[in-house]
Amino acid sequence: MGPPAMGPPATTTLAVKPDEPWTENLTMRVMCKDCKEDPPNVVEDFSAGDMICGSCGLILGDRIVDTRSEWRTFTNDDQNNDDPSRVGDGANPLLNGAQLQTSIAFGGGAAAKTRDLSRAQNKVNNDKSTKTLLAAYKQIGAFCDGMSTSKSVSDTSKHLFKIVHDESAFRGKSQDSLIAACIFIACRQCKVARTFREVQDVTKVSKAEIGRAFKYLEKFFAARNEKMKAAVVEAGGVFNPDGAGYDNVESTTPKDLCTRFCNLLDLSQKCTRLSQEVAAKTEMSGILAGRSPISTAAACIYMASYLAGEPKSAKDVAIVAGVSDGTIRNAYKIMFGEKEKLVRKDWTAQGKVDLKRLPPA
Repeated sequence: MGPPAMGPPATTTLAVKPDEPWTENLTMRVMCKDCKEDPPNVVEDFSAGDMICGSCGLILGDRIVDTRSEWRTFTNDDQNNDDPSRVGDGANPLLNGAQLQTSIAFGGGAAAKTRDLSRAQNKVNNDKSTKTLLAAYKQIGAFCDGMSTSKSVSDTSKHLFKIVHDESAFRGKSQDSLIAACIFIACRQCKVARTFREVQDVTKVSKAEIGRAFKYLEKFFAARNEKMKAAVVEAGGVFNPDGAGYDNVESTTPKDLCTRFCNLLDLSQKCTRLSQEVAAKTEMSGILAGRSPISTAAACIYMASYLAGEPKSAKDVAIVAGVSDGTIRNAYKIMFGEKEKLVRKDWTAQGKVDLKRLPPA
C-alpha cells in the first residue's frame, strides 16, 4: 500500500481590522534616561522621598509624597468612625511660627466646659502678628481677584508684604497704601504690568499715595538686597538674587500695555503685533519722549487699528486706556508726521498695512 494522499494545506483566515484613526498618546511615563527600559523599572523609596531606577540606581525624582497611613487604623474601634490616617495641615510659608498649636473644639454634651477651654486656649495662642498678616492677605487676594490677575501675582504680593511686615520698616504708614504698592510691584515682577490708575480703581488708594509707597518700598528692597549680598559675600558665598524675594525690574513700557489694551478692544492678533511694533519703534526713536507709557500705548493702538483695517475711534481707546481722547489725538499728531519711520517697509511692500488708511492728523 502506498502512502495516503495528501490534501491541500489548511488555510487560516485572519480578520483584518479597519484602520483606526491616529490619536496622540498623552500618557506621561517616568523612564530612566540611561536604561530606557519599557516598561520602566521604577522604585519609590518613601523613607528617603526619592524615585529610583531599580536597574541602575539613578534618582529620577525627589520629594515623593508618601500617601500611606502613618499608622494602622481600626475604623470600627474609633469613635464616630474617624480615620486618623492623615492629620494636620501643611505649613504656610507666609505665616510666622511653627503653626502647630492645638485647637480645642467644643460641642456635644459638655459644651460649656469645652467652650471655656477653647476661649482660654485662644487667649494663650492669640498672635496679633498672625492676625494682621491674615487680614492683609485677605485684602490682597480680593484686590488681585478684582484685577483679574493670576495666583502668582497674589502670592508675590503676599510675600512682599510679609517681608515689609516682618522688618517693621514702615510703622505709622498706611497699610492700604503699602498693600497697593506691593500689588503694583508684584504685577511688574510677574510681567503683567498694571498702571497706577488700575490699582487705584481696585484698592481705592489715591495714585499719589501709591506712588509714594512704591518709592519707599523700592528703596527698602534695594537696601535689603545689598545688605543680604554683602553678608553672603563676606561669608565667602555667591549671592543668588532669586532668593532675595525682590527683583529690581524696569518700569512699564508702552509695548507691555499694548497686548492687554488690544484684548479689551477686541482687536486681532495681527493688530496687536502691529501696535507692539509701533510702540517699540516709538520708544526707540524718542518721538513721544516725556509722555506717559499709557498715552503712548493708546496712540500706538489708535494708529495700528487703522493700519490693520480695524479702525477704533480715539474715544474707544481712551475708555480702555484711561486717558482723554484729546491726549491720544495730540500724540497721534506727532506720530503721523513720522509715520514712515514707525512702520516697517516690508509690511507695506507685502500689503499687510496701508499708510493711506491713516486718518489725517
